[in-house]
Amino acid sequence: MAWYRLAFRPAVLQDLGTLDTAMAQRLLDKAKWLTSNVGNLRHEAIDDALPGLFKYAVGEWRIYYSLDAAEHFVDIHGIVRQGP
Repeated sequence: MAWYRLAFRPAVLQDLGTLDTAMAQRLLDKAKWLTSNVGNLRHEAIDDALPGLFKYAVGEWRIYYSLDAAEHFVDIHGIVRQGP
């Protein structure tokens, strides 16, 4: 299986900078894990109106991302905490 590259949108990195260090590190580690295991995961689409945009749950957080299989690229669009 080919290696995938990982990229974060600038706003994602700014948002992570506002979190406590342990939570930010957990979410970064999970994004790296997602990239390392992209071929083994079932990618859950957000909505039929948003083809190619997926989400991955990390506790009460969601990582929103897109994939480019041809270029072996994972692009993190957002990391958002889900409300109660």
